[in-house]
Amino acid sequence: MSWDGIGMILAAILTIAIFSLLYRDNPFYRFAEHLLVGVSAGYYVVHYFYSSVIRKFAVPVFGQGDLWLLPGGVLGLLMLFRLGRKVQWVSRYAIAFYVAAWSGYLIPSVIKERIQAQIVGTLPPSPGSAPWIAILGSLLILVGVVSILIYFYFSVEHKGAVGKISQVGITFLMVGFGASFGYTVMGRVSLLIGRFQFLFQDLPQALGW
Repeated sequence: MSWDGIGMILAAILTIAIFSLLYRDNPFYRFAEHLLVGVSAGYYVVHYFYSSVIRKFAVPVFGQGDLWLLPGGVLGLLMLFRLGRKVQWVSRYAIAFYVAAWSGYLIPSVIKERIQAQIVGTLPPSPGSAPWIAILGSLLILVGVVSILIYFYFSVEHKGAVGKISQVGITFLMVGFGASFGYTVMGRVSLLIGRFQFLFQDLPQALGW
């Protein structure tokens, strides 16, 4: 038997071990769970170390002479002071610089992508520039956005017209939450179908059963 076949058999055994939780908690499920967490942690530690420390620091600084990256490396080393209780305060300088720099980088892009782009996408197109069905959909989105914003505006008591509009916002929220939940469920069902196809179709074909 080839190594690929052995690997597929091990994958099938681990899949069944995970499915055994449907019966009750057992040592086989715990072993498969701990193995998944351990392998994933080991993989990501090596991946991030290689992509961050080796490719973005060691190679450019020591191989290409980009010495301007040294301050970033020093700040990264300061993060390791979090491991000691008496010297944890040293890492706060690196954390403060990281938070400040990342916030300054993200705030303009977030405003542009999540606020300005959504405002432009909410406004309906002018008549004649798009099919009527597109204009109707844009108007529906505009009604949903406005009603949801009014629902979350708590400075005015939700009575009368404001209360009715907020009820419309609740309807849009429920539709959105339901669609998101349904999408999540369908994604999990797709993963389940994929594992069943592996167990009952791919595995027997690969092993010639």
